[in-house]
Amino acid sequence: MNTAKLHKIKLREEFADAVLYGDKTFEVRENDRGYQKDDLVQFDVIDKYYHESVSHPLMKETYRITYVLNGWGIEPKFVVFSIKNVRDEFNE
Repeated sequence: MNTAKLHKIKLREEFADAVLYGDKTFEVRENDRGYQKDDLVQFDVIDKYYHESVSHPLMKETYRITYVLNGWGIEPKFVVFSIKNVRDEFNE
């Protein structure tokens, strides 16, 4: 039984290229969604001034959470998780 969740989360446009091109492979988030290893993430890219969706190729991609870290110096109620493009899993 697959219990992975799909999380659709906002990401400011200034970070979108770094995620898309694999330079930014982690997210720091409030853990209000119960992020878990193997959950899926899709990004809604927003502009930094009006917080409205903008067109960006990242919005067509899906990422898998590969590791979740909390505690160990991370603020309470926050989590750091690593992500990997699902498309890359098929190219290994």
